[in-house]
Amino acid sequence: MGGCPFSSRRGFLGAAGSVLAASAFAERAVADGAGTAAPSAGNSAPRTVGGTSGNGAPIPFHGRHQAGIDTPQQTHVLFASFDLVAKRAEDVVRVLRDWTLAARRLAAGGALGNAGGDPTVPPPDSGDALGLGPRRLTLTFGFGPGLFEKDGKDRYGLKAKRPAALVDLPRFNGDQLDPAHTGGDLCIQACADDGAVAFHAIRELARMAAPNDAANGYGGKQAGVAAPYDAHQGAAVLRWIQAGFLPGGPSGETPRNLLGFKDGTENPGRPHPAARAGGKLAGNGTFEDVVWVGEEGPEWMQGGSYLVVRRIRIALQHWDNVALDFQEQVIGRRKLGGGPLTGGGEFAPLDLDATDKDGNLVIGDNAHVRLGAASSNGGARILRRSYSYNDGLAMIAERWPPWRQGLEYEAGLLFIAFQRDPRTGFIRIFENMAKLDLLNQFTTHVGSGIFACPRGIAKGEFVGKELFAA
Repeated sequence: MGGCPFSSRRGFLGAAGSVLAASAFAERAVADGAGTAAPSAGNSAPRTVGGTSGNGAPIPFHGRHQAGIDTPQQTHVLFASFDLVAKRAEDVVRVLRDWTLAARRLAAGGALGNAGGDPTVPPPDSGDALGLGPRRLTLTFGFGPGLFEKDGKDRYGLKAKRPAALVDLPRFNGDQLDPAHTGGDLCIQACADDGAVAFHAIRELARMAAPNDAANGYGGKQAGVAAPYDAHQGAAVLRWIQAGFLPGGPSGETPRNLLGFKDGTENPGRPHPAARAGGKLAGNGTFEDVVWVGEEGPEWMQGGSYLVVRRIRIALQHWDNVALDFQEQVIGRRKLGGGPLTGGGEFAPLDLDATDKDGNLVIGDNAHVRLGAASSNGGARILRRSYSYNDGLAMIAERWPPWRQGLEYEAGLLFIAFQRDPRTGFIRIFENMAKLDLLNQFTTHVGSGIFACPRGIAKGEFVGKELFAA
């Protein structure tokens, strides 16, 4: 399951006072040590994903891996995709440096300047998240195929450095992708336990990268910001953004999606009962096996991961009028407890060979969990880190009986998956699901993207530093 949408005009985020990326800001951020907590020990071992802690303590920004991947899921996400408009590689480097410094400060719960400062210039921070604290904010950065080559052009001299695993996703059966909700050269996944904190982070980072309207005489120069940042031409503009949410359930519990079923039970790092062998997790695999890029990848990606995002609209009015037993047959699990139809609790192994008294498979051939199971896909696994979304109502024509047309919920799943290689992860799994999954009669993939999320950021570095090395 998966998904993503709506676009934003760059002028909304482009005021001069919003541009933070000055050397003065960099010096201030380094001097105050914002967000320089020691890397979490949890970054070196798989961690359970699912449920929320409800605590607002800051998540360490620096570490072996980027935060927001193996971090226990927060209750809100704002996923933002950007188009690069920079003419030169050094302009891309500039915005990545600025984003890194700002993200470190934001993750620590800080503002990007004094919102109540000089009244004659635009404030350096919008101020909408003042006093909220970090709320476990994480900012995860990714590079899309367009950073390396776009429209046949090697814009920044990086074409030869494109990882083999960063493939263009194929068109899957049933896709109805909207270009306004698809693609992107860069992405930022902002997750927090407060939606206002996630939105504030994306808002500030977006206006930092956008063309500065001071160049057009709007807003005046920001005090203390050195040229060329007071009138730069910009490096990146928003392509699309999508907000998502999870129920704020107890820590460690698997969250439920809008279908009412638990989502993420089969994630790596979660052992099946009595499934330990030689100290290594069996059943779901480890983060090292499933998520983190190893020596097969370029150095800047080792310890990173590949992100696939899909915006999946769900025909909720249709689903809500389907009998419970059929809903459970579609998924292959019990709705209440989350256990497989073959018996046991949520984490009981799937018995895909089990039959009923008439010799029929208990978990059907087209059941969602069967088609997504590692044993059905040559061992392929991914980390699901998905969120629900609700964008109100829209005129929609369903693609399956009863072919309902009219105002329906524009709601569904923002499917986010991390993996070591999308060719042997998401693509391998979803090729079968797109053709055969019973759930397809209730879901439509309307947005999509793929990004390479580099390894973690060490102190003094910026995200992707090694990629841009000569």
